[in-house]
Amino acid sequence: MDQTYTIRELTGEECWPLMKEHQRSVFEDIHSYNPANLFNEAEQATIKTLEQSMGSPFKLYLGVFDADNNFVGWSWGTQESGSVFYMVNSGVLKEHRRKGIYSALLEKSTEILSQKGFQLIYSRHSATNNAVLIPKLKAGFIISKMEIDDRFGVLIHLHFYTNKIRRKLMDYRVGLLKPDAEIRKVFGA
Repeated sequence: MDQTYTIRELTGEECWPLMKEHQRSVFEDIHSYNPANLFNEAEQATIKTLEQSMGSPFKLYLGVFDADNNFVGWSWGTQESGSVFYMVNSGVLKEHRRKGIYSALLEKSTEILSQKGFQLIYSRHSATNNAVLIPKLKAGFIISKMEIDDRFGVLIHLHFYTNKIRRKLMDYRVGLLKPDAEIRKVFGA
C-alpha cells in the first residue's frame, strides 16, 4: 500500500455508517442476505437479549482513507472467546483495489490482534474469492475447513495461529511435517 492511504482504528459508531454506505457496491456480485430481515419482532427481541448476555467482547474496526480523507476500505471483527478472534468482514472500494490495501489491512489487523494476545484469528470466505484467499495465504493464514452456509454458500475457513507451535502442529496434522522433538513434546512423548 502506498503512502497516500492511511489505516485508522475506528469505533463501531464511526465505522458502521461508512461500511453500510459502500457494502452494496463492494459486494454487488455476492448473493448473500441478512437473516435479521427474516426474523419477526419476537425473534429479534430474543436475539437482542441473548447478545446482551454475552457482555462486551473486544471488537476491532479499521478504516482506510485516501489522501483526501475519503473512506475507501474497512475491516472489522469480534472476539469469540478468550483466545479466538473472528475477522467478520473486509472490503475495498473497486477503484482502490490492487494497490495493496487489503494486505495492509490484514497486516495491521494481525499485528493488533497478536499484541492483544489472541491465539487464533480466523475468517470465512467464498471458496472462489481469490482476491482475499491469496493475500491471506501469503500472510500465513492456512485453510482449516470448508462450510456450506445458507447466507453465503460454500466458504473456506482460514486460520492464523499467533503461536508458532500451534501453526507447526497444523502442518503436522495435514501431513506436511513428521513429528519432531517439539511436536512429540506437545503430545507428551
